[in-house]
Formats: sequence, structure tokens, C-alpha cells
Amino acid sequence: MTTLAPAADPAAARAAFRAGLAVPSSGWAPGHTQANLVVLPRDWAWDMLLFGQRNPQPVPLLDVTDAGSWETVLAPGADLRTDLPRYRVWRDGELADEPTDVTDTWTEDLVAFLIGCSFSFETALLDAGVPVRNIEQGRNVSMYRTDRECRPAGRLSGPLVSMRPVPGHLVATAVQVTARMPQVHGAPVHVGSPAALGIADLARPDFGDPVELADGDVPVFWACGVTPQAALMASRPPFAITHAPGHMFVTDVPDAVYRQP
Repeated sequence: MTTLAPAADPAAARAAFRAGLAVPSSGWAPGHTQANLVVLPRDWAWDMLLFGQRNPQPVPLLDVTDAGSWETVLAPGADLRTDLPRYRVWRDGELADEPTDVTDTWTEDLVAFLIGCSFSFETALLDAGVPVRNIEQGRNVSMYRTDRECRPAGRLSGPLVSMRPVPGHLVATAVQVTARMPQVHGAPVHVGSPAALGIADLARPDFGDPVELADGDVPVFWACGVTPQAALMASRPPFAITHAPGHMFVTDVPDAVYRQP
């Protein structure tokens, strides 16, 4: 499919994804909150809810649906089965498919969790004069496994971060801007050496694309909403649906709603 310019309107973005456009959603509908998606059988919903409560930085819960529902208050009229650019379907902890529509696999037993996404603070960074290299380079954000474990909850646990290169003289600004948005991961968890997180090579992310550092850039790491996917791979539920890394649900909620004064 021909690549389209990112839509500025959330409904238009969702319509493009519903029509089959499968691209990372970074830069789409700037100024509107994007969300990670995790969908699990009702039997696993308590574990996921507890995992989010115990780990609010990597798993900030924005909405939880009723069992069987594919609708969310974050975007009335949207369809969680069709309106993301790409999904992942998991069976017994193994990736089984990466479709652009999960209508055929959605059942009345499924509970959907919408989780805050760091794409939501990219507009705030740009407004503050902090460049967002993954948008500049037309790439998905880089995501890495770390040696820092989340607090386990029931059958779930897992460690992940996202990384954005930030010019050294703007790191303090990036920290201040994102700290005001705790419901979309908040302030960085680490600045500087990737080895301190157990990351061996920035050029080889576990998810997403490698993003190049410009001269004077410093790697800055934030908690990552793909953490639940690592947890699902480890705990192996019989069935799950998630967003594909970087392919988020675009909501109607302005980022400012989640921005503290």
C-alpha cells in the first residue's frame, strides 16, 4: 500500500489503519494520546490488572473494558479489533500471527487493557524543542530488554525500556517534560550507559528499529508499554492479543489531559 502522510486527526488515523495501512503510529495525530493494547481471557484479567497496579511506570492503565467489549471510552465509536495498524496474536506464549484485523479471533471472554504509551509525550518534547530522532528518521522507536525486573503479579513479570537519543544539553528538559506525564510512562528510568541496564548493543534493539544518535546525543531510556508482551511470552497464557510494537491505538484524548501542571 502507498505510504500516506500521518493524519492529524485521530479518527482519520484510525480510519487509515482500519483500511489496512500498517505503519508505526509515532507522529500520527500529534497532541493526542496513544495507547498500548493487551487483550486477555477473563481468567487472566486479574493478573494483568494487578501487574499494572504494581508497576504503574511501565504499565500505566488508561482503560479496562468489560469482557467481550471492543469499545473504549478513550475513543467512542472506535473498534479495538480493527483500528490499530497491526496486532500480534499469541498462543501459549508463542507469536502465532501479526494481522491488521482481529475481528475473527475476538470472543466474549476477552478483556482489553489500554496502557499509556510514550508516543504520547513526543509532541510535548517537540514543543519544548527536544528533537525526536525516531520521527526524524522515519523509524519505529528502539525497545530493549533489561536486567531490571518489574514487580511480579500473579503469573506476570517482565522488563523492558524504550530509548530516544536526546542532545546532551536538552536531557534536563526531556526529563522535566516527561515527568509531568506519569500516565504515559513519565520521567526516564535511566540516562547514559546502556550497560547499566544490561543492554549490550544499542544497534540491536529487541523490538522496533535501531535509531541513530547524532553528535552530542545521549541515550535516554523510558519505561516501555511493550513490557506486558515480554510478560506474556514468559507466563504463556493460552491466548492473547496485543498491539505490534510501535503500532498503537490512537485515542481521542488530548495529551494535555495526562499532563500535570
